[in-house]
Formats: sequence, structure tokens, C-alpha cells
Amino acid sequence: MTSRLVALSLLVASALHAESPALPTAEATFLSSTRQLTFEGKRSGEGYFSADGKQMVFQSEREPGNPFYQIYLMDLETGDTDRISPGTGKTTCAWIHPDGKRVMFASTHLDAQSKALQEAEFEERKNNRVRRYSWDYDENYEIFEYTLADQKLTNLTNTKGYDAEGAWSPDGKHLVFASNRHAYSSSETLSPADTERLKIDKQHFMEIYLSDADGKNPKRLTATPGYDGGPFFSADGKKICWRRFDEKGTTAEIYTMNLDGSDQRQITRVGAMSWAPYFHPSGDYLIFTNNTEGFANFELFIVDAQGKNDPVRITHTDGFDGLPVFSPDGKQLSWTSGRGTGGASQIYLANWNDEAARKALNLPDPKAPVEKPANHPDLASTAADINPADLRTHVEYLASEELEGRLTGTKGEQLATQYIADVFASIGLKPFGNDSYFDPFDFTAGVALGKENRLTLTNTATPNSPIEFAADKDWRPLSFSQTGTIDASDIVFAGYGIETPDNGTGADGKKMEVYSSYAHLEVKDKWVLVFRYLPEGITQERRNELIPYSSLRHKSLIARQKGARGLLVVSGPNSKVVGQLTPMSFDASLANSGLAVISLTDHTADQLLASAGKTLKELQDKLDTGDLMGGINCTGLKLAAHIDIQKEQRTGRNVLGVLTRTSEPDFHIPPLIIGAHVDHLGAGGGSNSRAKGDETKKIHFGADDNASGTAGMLEIAQWLADLKKQGKLDLKRDILFAAWSGEELGLLGSNHFVQSMAKMIKGDNNASLQGMFAAALNMDMIGRFDKSLVLQGVGSSSQWPKQIEQRNAVTGLPLTIQTDAHLATDSTTFYLRGIPTLNAFTGAHEDYHSPSDTVDKINFDKASDITRFMGLIARGIATTHDAPDYIAMTAPKNQGTRGGLRVYLGTIPDYAQGDIKGVKLSGVSPVGPAAKAGIQSGDIIIKLGTKDILNIYDYTSIMGELKIGEETAVTVERAGKPIDLKITPGSRD
Repeated sequence: MTSRLVALSLLVASALHAESPALPTAEATFLSSTRQLTFEGKRSGEGYFSADGKQMVFQSEREPGNPFYQIYLMDLETGDTDRISPGTGKTTCAWIHPDGKRVMFASTHLDAQSKALQEAEFEERKNNRVRRYSWDYDENYEIFEYTLADQKLTNLTNTKGYDAEGAWSPDGKHLVFASNRHAYSSSETLSPADTERLKIDKQHFMEIYLSDADGKNPKRLTATPGYDGGPFFSADGKKICWRRFDEKGTTAEIYTMNLDGSDQRQITRVGAMSWAPYFHPSGDYLIFTNNTEGFANFELFIVDAQGKNDPVRITHTDGFDGLPVFSPDGKQLSWTSGRGTGGASQIYLANWNDEAARKALNLPDPKAPVEKPANHPDLASTAADINPADLRTHVEYLASEELEGRLTGTKGEQLATQYIADVFASIGLKPFGNDSYFDPFDFTAGVALGKENRLTLTNTATPNSPIEFAADKDWRPLSFSQTGTIDASDIVFAGYGIETPDNGTGADGKKMEVYSSYAHLEVKDKWVLVFRYLPEGITQERRNELIPYSSLRHKSLIARQKGARGLLVVSGPNSKVVGQLTPMSFDASLANSGLAVISLTDHTADQLLASAGKTLKELQDKLDTGDLMGGINCTGLKLAAHIDIQKEQRTGRNVLGVLTRTSEPDFHIPPLIIGAHVDHLGAGGGSNSRAKGDETKKIHFGADDNASGTAGMLEIAQWLADLKKQGKLDLKRDILFAAWSGEELGLLGSNHFVQSMAKMIKGDNNASLQGMFAAALNMDMIGRFDKSLVLQGVGSSSQWPKQIEQRNAVTGLPLTIQTDAHLATDSTTFYLRGIPTLNAFTGAHEDYHSPSDTVDKINFDKASDITRFMGLIARGIATTHDAPDYIAMTAPKNQGTRGGLRVYLGTIPDYAQGDIKGVKLSGVSPVGPAAKAGIQSGDIIIKLGTKDILNIYDYTSIMGELKIGEETAVTVERAGKPIDLKITPGSRD
């Protein structure tokens, strides 16, 4: 959105181009019926549609007596155009409110010098001096709201600094804009260098802000040196796109983020001037302006919203093309172009080919139904009652080869979720919002090497003959490495890179001997070369002591704390590894370690050590005895790197259907939730697989985990829906049936749901939902009944014993009762938000997370009994006004020790937090040390004791250094602000 940056090129374009040629074939693939929309004035641009597509607001230099842009509103049905800005000063960046009654724009008309500046501009233009077009980021720009009915003008901002580039959210509740106001604030002290820079480079201090629609309660979303600007909302209001310049202002890339500033994701990586992004209404891709075809040759490009693929060029006509926007229905494209006669910029309009765009970007057609496999069951054949035959029908389909293990974000998951939606529709459940049963969520599915990875070794004796190591052959970055450029730095060798705390204890509780690879070694601002594992020749007892300090995450933490610039990891000849380079394994937390971390082959590492007259073999032989040795400086060598790691983004989806009390969903009375996770491990299983050898490559069918639980949920839905049709079910509350996805990756789908609900109900995605839902029943693995049904989470409500007694009187199942509600399944997501939960489970078995979890091993008779039992409990809750109460419990202290970790804080990390600095908490045990310290769900722990926390691995490592019962400091980030607290660790034993 910018006059903001028509920078660089509009004057250049107008000087270079005259008559535009016929539309090129490549452009006609995407655009048709292109026409010029505006003609009047010196130039026009930045046209934005109203929410109904019937009006367009734009800026134009056409006002007599004013050489600067003013704002105009065009009725696209009549062509009537009216100026709505004051007529004096400079204006830019207009937007129409979703209600169609208000228009927003930025203006300097209140500046006392505005008319004098107009006259000076006229004089400048009379002299016919050719100047590069530039935007001045006038600190007198403020954002105003213009009411169409009474032509009233109201300040939305009134703070010194450039406030402009604004847009209202689709629901009209928020305003996003760009500003450098903080640089002028008395509460922020600029360095002397920045004070001088502000005088000549105001754009350097531009950041994105979000406020209420009236400009109140502004919150800064970005804090990166360099220009951040041009923000727009996605059509669903969940994302913001914008452009970010590098610190030097020479290149810009396209970014997206959530409304709270989280998940800031770089979408383009073209190393040129990419700006003016705008979402397609589908949210699947963006269109933007880029000059990769030449410094002054700006063209339009599209890119998928995840940034998985390279951008695709759209325009191919001479003349500037930029500032693109889609019509609300996505069928038209408007943009600013200098392709017309004389090259003056004006607004153009064309029909948009969404199908061609999707094909070019390799995106699926959202309207195309998922093709059903030949084995898709006939849903009309299933009976209304709960029975073994229908359970088998559901499980056989969900656990079939055609669904390929139902991994979240794959075709198999789409087929599975479509099947559940089909069942919901066939039995008469209502979609949960937006006329769709699907509740999509984005997640990071993996990492891969980018195109710009470089590792360069320079010998100071021969600086003109650097060695370029080949990425993925000689070296490879680890998935948690810092990315970007690492300047040429010295290299030191530090053995196995292990350092134990002075007060460390072994598994037997006895003080252990200190081990330090860093004794008397200065590593600040240097690369540290270390072996990958543990010394090979030490005793098993000593290995057990050192294991907690030997992970690469922990080694990188120690190196970072000592000021290292990067960590170089080598396996060494004694390790006898299959592959010398460490795999780029992915974990859902995906937090980087705060420094560069690189895996080297033995040969590459030997090249570094040669300058010190050493070899890996001799060093590893000595260290493998358990002896320590001093560090080694690789004299005369400098190593530089550029690390580029690409994140693979995918979309998963929950399926949500409502059995309504009345005609439509009504959540004024807390509904009951009945859920089961539909996803599994897919074809290959990934890191969660327990398969061995070639088995790991096979489909993990997940018949028990959790086709069985999903089938049970579907059977309960059909049974209760039929009872309601017969008039035999007097519902006192709605029942929400849910098939969660992403459970195997870290409860992603259920977490997405509760965060969305908390945001919608309480305006805070981390808020408690206590009292908002009656209870959450869950079924996870109900198909392998042996001796008893295990009921978990019974301690979450005082009502469960009564319900269990009443309903099992009918089914007569042998039961095992477990009080704890802190489980590795979706029910925990709800318990941590204040909702009583109950989970049905038939126990682990030898086929768990293996390809051998197949349909033939399911006990359908007992699964039917379990389903009926859970259905009866659901019926009991749904037909009474009294919802189960909620009981807060601390997590049991005997659930494992995380490699010997005894300290207990009572925090539940969000393992799907993404690349957030610190550890975000998805929950806090109500009666644990963290709760007593004032730590809350949604807080981000950024410091523990005296040490910074960048990720979950820092957190667990530093926890091991805390003393039970000894108070320590902890710093959390809450609502963007740090809060210092005190916490007293407890014991797990």
C-alpha cells in the first residue's frame, strides 16, 4: 500500500515508456480484459476495493493548486468520483471500512507548513528538474477517518512520527499501520548514530503496529532494524502480510505474521526489491511487486502463502507495474501501471485467472472435491445403533492402504477428514461455523536446505585462494541452526564440547566428577569444533553421567553461553557412523539455538585441524579414554558461512460437527465435546515410529491409534443424532463432535481449536476456557481390549465416579481408573484450559506406532461396548443442566525424569510453538511451583536463573542446574513485556 514506495520507479517508468504493446501471451495466462480505470490528473494509484466490491478508494494528483496526492472515492456502479480528503497537504494510503460508511487515509493537512510545501513543490516542478521519486516519511502524517454520511474527519492517530499505510481488518475491529513513532518518543533513547540516521533516513525506523479500529491501544508488532511497512490483513483476518527491507535498505522481502506478531515468516527470498504484497481472498497465495527483471523494471509476481516455491511472474508489459490488489471475490485484479500512453501511472483493472495461478504455483483447487477411493464405504448402509460391524466399516477405511497412514497435511489426512465430514453430513450434524465442517491450521512440517548455503575457508597466508566447501556433501547445517551470514572467524577445537555443572550428580544422587571441554579455552566470537557424541571408551556408569550433557542441543547451548559464533560438529572415525553428516531432523518446536550449528565430514574437519598439525583420529583416540585435553587453535584459518534453511509449511484440518439442542448451534449453554484424533504417522512413520529396519518405510496404518477411537466417536454421533430424530433425546446443551488432527505431531489441532476459541470468547488466545465447555470426552486407542478399559483423567471432576458407576452398570466393562489428567493425548489440551476431561484407552501394545497396527488385531466387540459406555456418559451430561465441576491437579511427579532431571516446575511447554525465542507454555499445572510463582499459560519463559532461554532445549538443560527448594529468578514475556518472577523448584521424586 504505498505511495510509500512507488519509490525508485514511477518517474523512471514515465520517462522510459510510451505506447504500450499488445498484451503478451505470458501475461494473458493470468489477466484478461485489461483496461485503464483512471485517466485524470498527472498520475493515480493505490486503488483499494470496498468490502462489497462496489467502490474503490484511490489517490491521485489531480487537485488544482495542490501537486501532491489527494484521496478520491469512485462508485464502480455509476463512475461517480468524489474527493474525500481536505485538499491541502499530502495524503496517501486510503482504505474503506468493511461497513462501507467510513474511509481512512493518512494526511499532513494539519501541518502549518503544508501550503508552503505545496508552493515549493510547484516551483521545483516548474524548473523541470528530473528527480528520483522518493517518499519523505513526513513526521506530520497522521491517520484520519472520514465519515461519508456527515463528512466528518476524525484523528485515529495523533503522535509525532510518520503514521500511514493503514488498513482495517475484515471484521472492522482492528487497524494495522506502519509508523516510526517510537523513534520520536521520549520514552525511547536512540543511540547517537541512530539520532543522526533519523535525520536522513526516517524509513529505517518504520515498524508495524496493530490497534483498535479507532486507533486506540496500539501495539508494536515488529522490532527489526530496517523498514517494515505496507501491511494488509488476509481475507479471514488471521494473518498480516507486509514488506521488510534489509538494514541497508537495498533489498526487501515479503513476510507474513499472526495478528499478535507471532509466527513472523519470510515468504520470498529473491534478494531484490519485493514489496506491496496483497493476499488473494483464498489466503492460499499473495501477489506483490518485484524488480528482479531489472533495477527500474517493476513487475507483478505471485507466491504461495507458505513460501514453498519460487515466485511466478504475472505482468510482461513495458512500464511500471505495482501495488496490486484483488477484488473481494478474487475475480479481478487492480494495480498501478505506467504502461499507458506517456507512461504516466494510472490504475488498471483486469479479470483474474485463479485457476491458472494455482496451477503455476502447484496449489490445489479448493473447490475440487477430494476424489474418494474405491473402498469408500456406503454411509447409508451403517445402522443407527452402536455395533461392531459399523465400527469395522469405519476402521477398515481409515486404516486402509489408500489413506497411507493419515499423516497430518497429506492427501491421506484429507481423505480421512473428508470421510468424517461426509459422515457428519449424512447424520445431520451442523457444521461448526462458516458453513464448513473443516477447521484448518498451518504448521511447520519439516526443514530442508535452501539455495544459498555457503561455507568458505580462508588461510591468512593465502587469502586469495579460499576453499569453498560443498553443502550437503562436505557440510550441512543442523535444523536448529541460526540462519543468515556468519562473518569469517577463527576456529578452535574443544574435544567433545561437553561441560557438566560443578554440582552435578549421577543417577545414584552422588556428586559426579566434573567434565569440561572448555577449560582454559577462549571461544568468544570463534567457531568451536567438537565431536558429536560421547567419549567411546568410558565406562557405562560414566556414560550415564554424561548423557544429559551430550546432546547437540546442549552442546550448542554451552557454546552459545560462552560467546561462540558457531558450533562445528564432526562424528570422528571412532564413531563408525553410517552417515558422517548429521541429518536435518525436524522437531515441531523448531526453535533455533541462537548460533550457527554445522555438521562436517571427517575429511572437512581434518582440513581445519591440519593447520595445528593434528588429525581427528589422534585427538579422538586420546579423548575416548575419558581423559581431558586442552583446546587447540586452528592457527591462520578463518571460516565464513551463509546458512539458508527452508521450512516446509503444510495445512492440517480438524473436523467439527454439532448436534444441536435447537435448530442452530448455540453455545450460550456450555456444550459437551466428544473427540478423537484422526491422524497417524503416515507412510514412513518419521521420528515417532517404533519400527525397525525396512519396516520404517512402510505405511503405519494406525488401526488402533486412532482409527478405533475415531470410529467410536462417529458411532456415538450417529446414535445420539438418531435418538434426537426419534424424539428420545432431550438435549440441554449442544454436543460438539471433533476429529482432531496433528495429535501425533504435538496436539496441534486441538491446541489450534482452544486458542481460537479463547481468542474469540475472551480476546486472549491463552485464556482459560473454564465454564465455556461442559466437559471434553476423548477416545484414543480403544481397539485392543485385553483385561480392562483404562479411564484416564477421573480426578479432573468429582462427577466422574458417579457417571462411571451409572453407565457401566449397563455395559459391565472391567475398568482401571487413573486419576491423572495430564496425558499424551488431546484431552490434556482441554484440561489445561480448565475443562474436566475423561479419556478412554485400552492400553499400549507391541504394535504401537508400528506398521503392524492393523485392522485384523482390533477387538470390535469390546470396542463396541466401550463406545456405548462413552456414549452413555455423553448422553448423561448432554441431557442435564448440571455440568461436571473442574478439579485442578498437579502433574504426577513419577512420569519420567527426562534423562535424570529431578527438578519439577509444573510447566507444560507448547512443543509446536514454532520459531519463538524462549519457551512458550501451553499450560501450567494449577498447584505446581510455576503457578505459585505467578506464571501463566501463554507466557514465554525467556530467562531462568541468570541464563537466557531461547528454546525448549535450553530450558530443560538449565533446569538440570537448579536446586530443589532453592528460590531462583525466572523472567517471562507476557503480552510483549518482560516480567520478573521468583520460583522455587520442587522435586519429581
